[in-house]
Amino acid sequence: MTYSVHEAKTQFSKILDLVVEGEEVIIIRHGKPVAQLVTPRRIAKPVFGSMRNEIRWKEGWEKPMTDAEADAFLEGR
Repeated sequence: MTYSVHEAKTQFSKILDLVVEGEEVIIIRHGKPVAQLVTPRRIAKPVFGSMRNEIRWKEGWEKPMTDAEADAFLEGR
């Protein structure tokens, strides 16, 4: 469905109802499309624990770096 900018301003609530129902709405200005209104995609929420057994930690990862290791890291070596 297509609406001019003026129509969209005066009938915004009606247009939103159409979009919620699944209708795709195009807004035109001077005969050219300038916007498209569609329902947003649903973003899946991450499932807690979904990466379980996927990540492996090296032994000793929690130990602090030595001064030499920290300097090498900061210098990009």
